[in-house]
Amino acid sequence: MAKVTTRYVCTSCGYASAKPLGRCPNCQAWNSFEEEVPTVAAGKGRGGLGGYGGVSGGRLTALSTVGRREEPRTSSGIAELDRVLGGGLVAGGVTLIGGEPGIGKSTLLLQVADRVARTGSVLYVAGEESLEQIRLRADRLGVTADIQLTRDTRAEHVAALMNEHKPALCIVDSIQTVTVEGEGAPGGVAQVRDGTAMLTRAAKETGTPTVLVGHVTKDGTVAGPKVMEHIVDTTVFLETVGSFRLLRSVKNRFGQAGELGVFEMRGEGLIAVENPSAAFLAERPVGVPGSVVAATVDGQRPMLLEVQALASKTPYPNARRVVVGLDPRRVDVVLAVLERRLDLTLGGLDIYVNLAGGLKVADPGLDLAVALAVYSAVVGRALPQNVVAFGEVGLAGEVRQAQSALRRAEEARRAGYTQLIVPPGLDGQPGIRSVEEAVALVWQGSGQARA
Repeated sequence: MAKVTTRYVCTSCGYASAKPLGRCPNCQAWNSFEEEVPTVAAGKGRGGLGGYGGVSGGRLTALSTVGRREEPRTSSGIAELDRVLGGGLVAGGVTLIGGEPGIGKSTLLLQVADRVARTGSVLYVAGEESLEQIRLRADRLGVTADIQLTRDTRAEHVAALMNEHKPALCIVDSIQTVTVEGEGAPGGVAQVRDGTAMLTRAAKETGTPTVLVGHVTKDGTVAGPKVMEHIVDTTVFLETVGSFRLLRSVKNRFGQAGELGVFEMRGEGLIAVENPSAAFLAERPVGVPGSVVAATVDGQRPMLLEVQALASKTPYPNARRVVVGLDPRRVDVVLAVLERRLDLTLGGLDIYVNLAGGLKVADPGLDLAVALAVYSAVVGRALPQNVVAFGEVGLAGEVRQAQSALRRAEEARRAGYTQLIVPPGLDGQPGIRSVEEAVALVWQGSGQARA
């Protein structure tokens, strides 16, 4: 007789247990266990029909006989979103977008739906808002295209609509509201997992680009089982940085992961920022000691950011070190190098280092900019206006090459900066080999600009 197994799964993280627990040992959530539908375990013995357990093997296909085919793409109508997706929406591709509540996920997708619907049909599954609420947002955003809406969140029905109408785009807002018959309450682990699998299968069969909106936990990760992120083709996150919204890809089967798109929230919706470097440097003070423009790479995108430093005499027995937006440990290393290699006295000074704009970047290539900013703040001498610096600083005071140095340099030149303080090896130029050389090049003028 077939054996029936029962297990209980945490709705927060997907942890499975043979019995219900009051508190999940994995994510520490209380009263989060739900019973999963019993499954019948397959027989383990070898059958007399050949194969294993009476089951024959499937068909094999040699790799050399598989054809080469590029997946067709459809532009979303928003250049920054196309950049993050690797060139646009892929036919049959499934994208999962996560982000904090109210950050602008539904706004962005309604703007995409408006642009795609001008050339094809769009299916919008509204699981969290009424159709009247969507209409109000559409009026505010100036949406004029005719988008097909439905409040039916049953996965079987959504898949049937995709198969019947073959839309150019399907948006499901959100996947946590999708239900699968016989799988328990909406939002449960089994519901989210099976709903994602069913919609993904429908997208592949019909060739419909599909976007799923996902809730996030308090830790910022997509709520639900981790297998959901394995099922989809692309996972992107929308996050807030100051007055900007950053769309970042963390997984992409059809493009390069780590791509970054920058948006600004306005009354007419999310507006793409085509030149993030200019946007982040728009309020930079000119001729102020402690301000340095640094070339960094966030994910795969080069940007120019302002590194600020401030030094003041400490009233406390122990000097303070305050770092915002950068790795505090790397800043401590740079400060130690300045004291040891340049004989810069920092013991009685409070040092504040800030990456202006609200971004948090863990980039070793910002070390040289931090060193120049702190030196500038301590000696009270501003850097020339046209200087950009990047490079990793070692414990011996040497300046090492940074990742994607050529892309950083090209971004700096595109922005109009003519003097690059960079390590050796860029475009065959000698560059600067130590922090001492960098300081001499900037303030004593010993040498020419390396560009």
